[in-house]
Amino acid sequence: MQDTLTLLYWYDRNSRQLPWRTSPSDILSGVKPEPYHVWLSEIMLQQTTVAAVKSYFQTFVLNWPTLADMANAEEEDILKAWAGLGYYSRARNLYKCAKFVQLHHNGRFPEEEERLLKLPGVGPYTAAAISTIAFGRHAAVVDGNVERVLSRRFAILTELPALKAEVKPLMGELTPHDRPGDFAQAMMDLGATVCTPKSPACGICPWMEVCEGRKQGIAETLPRKAPKKVKPTRKGMAFLLSDGGGHVLLRKRQDKGLLAGMSEPVTTHWADDASLDDLSQAPVAANWVRMDKDVKHTFTHFHLEMSVWQAKAPTSFVLPDGYWWSAPDELDGEALPTVMKKALKAGGLI
Repeated sequence: MQDTLTLLYWYDRNSRQLPWRTSPSDILSGVKPEPYHVWLSEIMLQQTTVAAVKSYFQTFVLNWPTLADMANAEEEDILKAWAGLGYYSRARNLYKCAKFVQLHHNGRFPEEEERLLKLPGVGPYTAAAISTIAFGRHAAVVDGNVERVLSRRFAILTELPALKAEVKPLMGELTPHDRPGDFAQAMMDLGATVCTPKSPACGICPWMEVCEGRKQGIAETLPRKAPKKVKPTRKGMAFLLSDGGGHVLLRKRQDKGLLAGMSEPVTTHWADDASLDDLSQAPVAANWVRMDKDVKHTFTHFHLEMSVWQAKAPTSFVLPDGYWWSAPDELDGEALPTVMKKALKAGGLI
């Protein structure tokens, strides 16, 4: 209990100001967090940094101020606004979840973890975070920051990802029934600003005196990580076809799989043994020129190397169904994932 009170005392004075967060002082004065903002930020923050999310969150709230606004939007507009944030299945699930809550819950998020888990795109961590932060319910919220802080506080040597099973009950015991949301966010802030992955600032940590990892001199080595698997490298080709007015040929990717529903120039299938210079796979016979630099991009499970080719469309070219010409000044508004923006940049188009 003393650990909990000490951390809340620290949080009241050192909490980060974030666009989606209700401050401790506001909560103590009776202001309640906005569940829509909590949900939106937690989905965005999955596998993404706070710094990267801030501007996207503000854009989404500006474009869709309420859950109902998002539920009534077009999926294409959601994907366009998400472009560049990565892990695009989150954007599709965001849209599905908004429509689901609007249809099945009268536009109000359920408060309980078990009910939140039934929503599209909401996993155990997100369900606990929404339940605790938005509704003040007791739940053990465990993200990477919490795993790191508690592995050091209790000197737990178990490697990731098995560590989570040990940390979750500890977080449940530490989390108070009064101000559980503030405590969860305090743990996140402690991990983000003090108990950082490298060079933790132990001298200013509110748990300095009780931290077993610090006492044993092993804090910076925790949490222990299992050896990383070597990622394979896949290869492919991107074809930047332009018309006489400088418009670029784009198409929509399939609705399932990696980068589903996003926009792209014509690309080949990505495979370990794919060619980087097989022009028989080009969308049309033309004077294709290979760009000086290939695109390199890393996804969760593999690296990608993609050659980039550019050409002018022949006058006989007929626009296929599902394709369109995008003007240079419209490319920023297309639902282009980062890897496709790299390809367009390699061709000097953005």
